[in-house]
Formats: sequence, structure tokens, C-alpha cells
Amino acid sequence: MLPYAISEMSVWTIFAVSAVLSVAIVLTSKSFRPLSGRDGDLTSVQSAHRVATPRLGGIAIFASLIATLPFAPVYIETAYGNFLLAASVLFAAGLAEDLGWRVPPRGRLLAAVVASLLVIVMLDAWVPRIGWSVLEPIMASGLLGIPLTIFVVVGISNAFNLIDGVNGLAGTTALVCAVALGWISHATGYDAMMTFTTLLALGIGGFLLLNYPFGLIFLGDAGAYTLGFVLAWFGVAIVMNHSDVTPWAILLTMFWPIADTLLAIYRRGLGKRPAMQPDRLHVHQLVMRSLEITWLGRDRRAVSNPLTTLVLLPFIVAPACLGVLLWDQPALAFGAFVGLVVLFFVAYFLMTFLVSSGRFGRLRTTAPPPLSEHPAE
Repeated sequence: MLPYAISEMSVWTIFAVSAVLSVAIVLTSKSFRPLSGRDGDLTSVQSAHRVATPRLGGIAIFASLIATLPFAPVYIETAYGNFLLAASVLFAAGLAEDLGWRVPPRGRLLAAVVASLLVIVMLDAWVPRIGWSVLEPIMASGLLGIPLTIFVVVGISNAFNLIDGVNGLAGTTALVCAVALGWISHATGYDAMMTFTTLLALGIGGFLLLNYPFGLIFLGDAGAYTLGFVLAWFGVAIVMNHSDVTPWAILLTMFWPIADTLLAIYRRGLGKRPAMQPDRLHVHQLVMRSLEITWLGRDRRAVSNPLTTLVLLPFIVAPACLGVLLWDQPALAFGAFVGLVVLFFVAYFLMTFLVSSGRFGRLRTTAPPPLSEHPAE
């Protein structure tokens, strides 16, 4: 059953806006080179595709967000409009990068900080508690709550960008997060947020029609950063509007991108490399190469790429389900989050050992060969 504020017209409108724009971008890119991907995309160290592909899915995502504004409950329409205005700062920075104007990672993170500050100033919003009584007064006052909120929101925004490496992974993860946040909103009676999460899921669904399984369009930085930003702030709003919701349950709904980012920071720190330096050692990259080496063959990227998302989907859904189940259980949610992080690290390093030892072939961390050496998809 749909939330009370969601009509059948709103469902089809949001889905259609995202789907139609995605189709339009794909079709237009065939005759307009700047839309078909940036120079160097295919040979970048983290690349997982072999044909030039438009990475402007963020336009479809953000347009669908704008299209949700007329369907916002009247009593928070202005606040929601201000939120989307703040999000547009980050969207613009990501879009500039997607169009080849080279906004460095620090520039995009700065845009996320600015966008978060705008939300805090315009909406007077931040995480008011983390479940530890000794810290609650300074969390609620903003002395700790504001910087911690900015840190978490910026981190989650970047985290969704980091997992955007194979067809459907970031989009599907965002869809799972939106649904999980919607269930928590339903459990708390927060109907407005249930409306927003449902409409966001519809917008993501329209994009996924073109993104998965064939990868005809990618989220790009604009789409990945924007989705992470919006989902993170939706989570903050839920915590603010219902005192029984633990922030750790919200983090569980977004566990996969958070864990992957923590692992990337740890991994690059061990190698004494910059935290923002890309590599080919994310979990989805290891899974994809393992599938090619052990089963599909190295020339089956068109199959291994989307199959990787299916393989990882249970591990994305399970923590989100825990978040839904433990939304009002701070100790259990915290324990589940920490336990899953430990399990994630152990499983990753076990996989790395098996691959590095030759059981699944050799691990490649450098850039792929030139485009001319790639078989066409």
C-alpha cells in the first residue's frame, strides 16, 4: 500500500521523468560526443567497462527529485524545497566533473560540506544523539552534533561514489537504502518521509531500467554523490523526528557503501597512498575479476559486470534489513554495525589472500591495457 500522500499520478510521474531522461541521454549521446563519456574513462585504473558510456544519469536522478516537490506535504514543502536547493550545490559540482571539467575529489567533498552547511543553516537540522548518554547534551547543542553530521553526510556522499563501479551496484544499493528508510519511517509514523523515500525509490527505478544489466548509462559523480547526500539527510531527518530511532540503525541501512569506504581508507593507509587515490581493490572489483578467472573467462566482462551486482545483493540487503528490525534498539544496532564491519574486513582480506595466492588468479592493481587491446562488448 502506498503512503497516503502518494497518488498513482505521482508514481508514474517520478518514474517517467527518470526513465525518459535516461533514454534521452543515451540516444543523444550517440550523436553528441561530450555526452558519451569523458576522455580517459576507459583507461582509468578503476574502470570496469570497455565501451564509451554516458555518465549523466545524475541528471535523471536530480530531475526526478525536483519532480517530487509538487507532491511534498504542504506543511514541509518550503523546507523540502530548501533542502533540494542545498543538494543542487553538490549536484552541480558532480555534473561539472561528469562533463569533463575536472573538479578534483577535494572540490567535490568541499561541495558536499557547503551543501550540508546550507541544510543545517536553513533547516536547523543535525544528528541530535548517537545513543551514548554522556555525549547527548553536546550532540543536541550542535557543538558535536553539527561537525559529526557534516562528517557523516560527506562520507556517505563519497561512499556512494566509491561503490559506483559496476552496472547497477550504486543504484541498487541506493534503492535498498530508500526502501529500508521508508520502512523505518512507516514504523515510526513519519508519513512525510515515507512519501519522500518512496518517490526517491521510483526515481532510482527509472534510471535502473537503462543502467542494469546492460550499463547503457551510469550515475556519474552527480548521481552518486547526490543519492548519498539525499539518503544521508533523510536518515538524519528520521532520527530528528522520532526520539526512539537509533542512528546506528540508519547506518545499517547504508552499511555497504560505508564499509567499503572504511576499507578503502584503511587499505590505502596501509599502502601509504593518498586516501582519495583510486584503485582496483574494491570488493566489487575483486568479485568481478574472480568471476571472470574462475568461471566466465576474461573476455566476458559484459556478463561478469552485472552478475557482480547480483552476487553482492544479499550482502547489501541483509544489513539494511537489520537496520529495519533494530530501528529502536540502540545497543543491538550498534553491536550489529560493529560486528558486520569486522566481518566485512575479515572476508575482504580472506578474498584478497585467495586471489593473491593464485587460487583465483593474480590481483591487478594497475591500470588496464590500452583500449585497443580490449575486446569489444
